[in-house]
Amino acid sequence: MLKEFKEFAMRGNVLDMAVGIILGAAFGGIVSSFVKDILMPPIGHLLGHVDFSDLYISLSGHYDTLAAAKAAGAVTINYGLFLNTIINFLIVAFAIFLLVRQVNRMWPKPAEVETTRDCPKCLSKVPLKASRCAFCTSEIAPVS
Repeated sequence: MLKEFKEFAMRGNVLDMAVGIILGAAFGGIVSSFVKDILMPPIGHLLGHVDFSDLYISLSGHYDTLAAAKAAGAVTINYGLFLNTIINFLIVAFAIFLLVRQVNRMWPKPAEVETTRDCPKCLSKVPLKASRCAFCTSEIAPVS
């Protein structure tokens, strides 16, 4: 059983997936820092010195800051942190979109194989090997 597990764990796909997960987690940390430390402060400044991570609704009374509410054990709805998480997700999704788009541009697209042709009489689509048009019943020479 140990030998089987070793063979499974050392397959190329499993190792590739592990590397992808580790790099994805690291990339997520970079994006989180970018949103928290670089993107949100100017946006908060433009919106009147708002710190999105400190936006919350307390269900247990009034507190001046989210830290004070958490220290008091208050129940809070942290919608500012949720907004930061949504922005993180959008940035990661956009970065992945750009990456996949570039990879798709690098690989040649497979040539599409024609499976139909136009009937010379009615211009309907007819299978290549058909000897008669299904629409106008004209005889046509099959393509081999």
